Amino acid sequence: MHAPTLSWRRSAVLSACALVFGGAAFACTSIMVGAKASRDGSVMTSHTCDSHQTGSDIHVVPRAKHPKGAEVLMTRREDDRTGPMERYSRKAVGALPQVEETFGYLAPAYAAMSEFQVAIGESTFTGRPELESAKGLIDCETLTRLMLERARTAREAIRLGGELIETYGWIDTGEALTIADPREVWLMEIIGPGKDCVGAVWAAQRVPDDHVSVVANAARIGELRLDAPDFFMASANVAKVAEERGWWDPQSGAPFRFYEAYNPDGRFGFASTRREWRALDLLAPSLKLNPNANIFPFSVKPERPVGPETIMEIFRDTFEGTDFDMVKNITATDAAGKTVKSPLANPFMPYEMNPLFKINGGWGALGERPMARWYCMYATVTQSRAWLPDAAGGIVWFGYANTAMTTYVPLYAGITALPEDFGTDGRTTGFSRRAAWWAFNRVATIAAHRWGDMRKDVAAVRDPMQERFLAEQKEVDEEAARLLAENPAAGRAYLTRKSAEACGAAANAYWNLGDHLWTKYDEKW
Repeated sequence: MHAPTLSWRRSAVLSACALVFGGAAFACTSIMVGAKASRDGSVMTSHTCDSHQTGSDIHVVPRAKHPKGAEVLMTRREDDRTGPMERYSRKAVGALPQVEETFGYLAPAYAAMSEFQVAIGESTFTGRPELESAKGLIDCETLTRLMLERARTAREAIRLGGELIETYGWIDTGEALTIADPREVWLMEIIGPGKDCVGAVWAAQRVPDDHVSVVANAARIGELRLDAPDFFMASANVAKVAEERGWWDPQSGAPFRFYEAYNPDGRFGFASTRREWRALDLLAPSLKLNPNANIFPFSVKPERPVGPETIMEIFRDTFEGTDFDMVKNITATDAAGKTVKSPLANPFMPYEMNPLFKINGGWGALGERPMARWYCMYATVTQSRAWLPDAAGGIVWFGYANTAMTTYVPLYAGITALPEDFGTDGRTTGFSRRAAWWAFNRVATIAAHRWGDMRKDVAAVRDPMQERFLAEQKEVDEEAARLLAENPAAGRAYLTRKSAEACGAAANAYWNLGDHLWTKYDEKW
């Protein structure tokens, strides 16, 4: 195993700064699944949008034609404290030429899936701060939209996205995008060109069809084999920038590795690597990967076929049952005098509580965090299915708030609208029953106060409903395929109705669950 280039001490400090001062925005996990690794041949990617500053609204953006000479406005994310809650807003930074026709897609904060079943997940890795530039036009959220509205495949999205950021400039920190279509899934990692420069540095690696992979706020692409274009792509400057800045010496004989050059601190501390270990270990336990290692295989072959419910379960994880359980030291004494985990034990408490309760974890140079976090805005698990029409084959399983507690609803690639409460941003309103996000976030917030008890109440609502939504897919697939063949508009209307029914059932169940928790535990706080 090779040694990363920075010393432990320096890397630990960099990691701590990136994670503490970067805040929850840099806290997303994405799991990727190749077609032969999945239970039914789906290609999957996913995303936990772990940032309470991000908007909660999701929209259906339709296909559109544009006049010759049209431009598309470019905006970038910035902090906004003008509303009732701290959030992100978008600031105009310029424009670039519009194409003649743009494709339809589903758009939460990071665009999730196009009408051609191209799907995207995201995870920030920050990277070298000296490579950030304020001169470009395209940030990560914008790039996801440009890719989905202009590309028909994952490879086309990567090539097109790479050309756009090289030409018009990357204006963001280091980012990882996981990009899937009905046949394959890729990881694309992007870093800036340097202060006052316009451009980008990027690399992409394909996940083998029978493998799974994960990215968790640390760059994962290592050695590039650009002589194997079926599995690797990169910008022309990918090694040159590192060489010019002294981050890689071609004369040393050491191979160029993307993560060593552009995100060396990502391999130190456990905030990222422990999540990498946990996802890969849950999917391939016989490998017995070392949880304290700082380098893991880019991808592994899962020991059981993976379904969307597998990823949902991993996203609920808080290291329970391992040595890294976030609340293993919070104990109580039961009626028999036995020491047990306290019913008040809460893996979602603010980080500053961790030292008080001697919890190993939290942000910091050596700390870890689990998959599930209280500040998750939404999560997606996508399926791209080649054997079905695009409108029905693409599913975004969409869940609001803490992934340990949410229920995911199926949003199909061909839907034409979403319920109003899913298109209303709860970050702009403060608490409001007009925004579905609050139904789920209220449950998550209440349940975290007495997680040992309330988790059972949450599971009693979450699990049967999730199982029902998953079980209904066979019938929905068959009916949608039939209708789409006979009358595409009728097929899309059917899918729109099925998504709306699921959204309504889940939101209503969580509003009721929140009321139930208030009532049941009124005297037990």
